Parts: sequence; C-alpha cells; structure tokens
Amino acid sequence: MAERTGVSVADLTAVRGVAQLDLLERADPAGLDPALDADTVLGSVDLATLGKDGFRRLLLVLTRLEPAAPALSLGRVGPRRFATLVGRASRAQLDRVLAEPALCARVLDEIFARMSAQLKPDRARDLVAVVHWRFSGGTGDGGYDRVETVIRDSACVARRELREQPRVTITIAPADFVKLVTRQTTPAVLFVTGRIKVKGDLAFAAGLIGFFDLPRAD
Repeated sequence: MAERTGVSVADLTAVRGVAQLDLLERADPAGLDPALDADTVLGSVDLATLGKDGFRRLLLVLTRLEPAAPALSLGRVGPRRFATLVGRASRAQLDRVLAEPALCARVLDEIFARMSAQLKPDRARDLVAVVHWRFSGGTGDGGYDRVETVIRDSACVARRELREQPRVTITIAPADFVKLVTRQTTPAVLFVTGRIKVKGDLAFAAGLIGFFDLPRAD
C-alpha cells in the first residue's frame, strides 16, 4: 500500500486527471490542507479525464476522508456544483457508481436532501402531496429501493420509510432519475421510451418537476 501523505490545494491543482485521484487516495486525513473542501476538489477534477471508474473512485475517496475532514462531505457541495458533477459523468461512469448499493444510496440521498431547498415556495404553497419513488436494481423488496417524499407546508421531506398513502408512485432506474433531476432529460421523454412508470395521478406526476427549481449542469 502506498504511504499516506498530506495534500494541499496546491498539490491537487498541480496535477491533472487520474493523478489527482491517486493523490487523494494516498491522502492522510490528518495531513489535509484545511482549505481543501469538497467544492475545491470537485471544481478541480475533470471527470472526462478519469476513465470509466473515475467517478466511483472519486466518491469513494471523499467518503473515506469525510469522517476526519467534514469539509470534504458531499453534503457541503452546493446544488449547482453537485448537479454539474453528476451531469458531467458519462453513462459508463454513472453506471459504475450506481451499481454499488452504498454509493447509489449516497447519490440518491444527496439529491433528495437538496429537494426542500429547491422547492418553489410560490408554486408549492398550497400543495400537499406524497410521492413514492421506486428505484430499479435495488436491494429492497422486489429488487427496488424506495424513497418517500412528502411535500407539505412549502417544504419537501424525504425518507426511506414509506409512511403515508401516495398520490403517485414513480418507478425509474437510478441513472434516469439522475439525468432527470439534472435536467438532461424530461418526464415526457422517459415516459414515451418506457423508462419511467407512473401509478396514480398522471397529471400531477407529469408536472412534478415543475414544482422544483432544479439547477442545470454547467
């Protein structure tokens, strides 16, 4: 195993591509530059230069460093930066990440955690709705991972437990969901291509994304 080493912002920006991942993977959490945060790391990394496994490696190393360096937590990344990160990932890179249950759950949790802040208060002021999301390829019952979102009182709360009767249940692959919330596809395209299934209030489901101010990947 390579010797652990300290990493500064200058160290990270002095190299490019896979060398950045190699540097971060050798990083000693105790020797990290305090100025090194998740936004800085993600802003300096070009996923196009990292190969098919680069996105997975990047998320894994941030997950490893996060307990000792909270500034590297994905939860600290702004909505636009996060949308740009996942939006720029190739389908092969995204598939590698979403094929690992723990990483898939982390990406989905990060998306849902930002939804309350992205809810449009003027449009959702009088909205009360429960949405059940079923993600194919999961480890739950029937091979689905499930998330419940509750829109109420101009807030959107997400949880893994399904507690309330849904207005709509949406079944979708995680990769298509990521593309949807980064505005790289639309519900209509997913519906006509059979990549999204809706049970319940179809009209509400068709307009659901419009209740959120979703950042577009730069």
